[in-house]
Amino acid sequence: MTAFYVPVRPGVLRSTEHTVGPWVETDQHAGPPAGLLVRALESVLPPDGGWLARISVDLLGPVPVTELAVAARVVRPGRAVQLAEAELAAGGRPVARAAGWWHRCDDTQAIATGEPAPELPADSSVLEGAWSGGYLGAMEWRWIRGHFSEPGPATVWTRMRMPLVDGEDPTPTQRVLVTADSGNGAGSALPLESWLYVNTELTVHLLRPPTGAWVCLDAATEIGPTGGGLAVSRLSDSAGLVGRGAQALLVRPR
Repeated sequence: MTAFYVPVRPGVLRSTEHTVGPWVETDQHAGPPAGLLVRALESVLPPDGGWLARISVDLLGPVPVTELAVAARVVRPGRAVQLAEAELAAGGRPVARAAGWWHRCDDTQAIATGEPAPELPADSSVLEGAWSGGYLGAMEWRWIRGHFSEPGPATVWTRMRMPLVDGEDPTPTQRVLVTADSGNGAGSALPLESWLYVNTELTVHLLRPPTGAWVCLDAATEIGPTGGGLAVSRLSDSAGLVGRGAQALLVRPR
């Protein structure tokens, strides 16, 4: 297959092997489901004139590599702001939900702040062994510092090698969410071989509509004393800083 998901019928998509995460082969990396939830939010929100300024994703449990039902609705309509909700279900059981605040665009260019994006390296990294399949192999990785196999802060440019949904061109916001859930992996504080650091949620704030296919993730993780952690990421596109992401982590020894 050459996509993360394949449409089965209206509102139902089949997950492919490219969604598989690093923890269990039967479960998805949360990046593709997050992108799928954004796709659902975008389907009920205005198609232009604004952007999703905040997307919060709650992972209600492992997202299995199987058929997923997708639904969305607007819960707060409005001219300047709108709030929509979306849900993924597997076998009739909800597995992930998202809420998205849509803001209408206006002209604040004269007072805008921002930072340039890090330079995009020329060469992609070759992932090996446990890092080469599923979602990780379906993404292109160009590391500036750090690596999945090296605990510590990291900066990496990423690009989806295939569509989110077969036959569709992903929107830039979908691309950002597919990448943003990798903050705890790219900027991990612990070795994957001996620790689990699974996120139960993902929250992304965007300053403006993102652009282009490449997303830069500048990520670092802090570990607390009671089995928790927080992964925080700066998100950039080719135009510069576009937003920030955060993930609450459940930290456990393997």
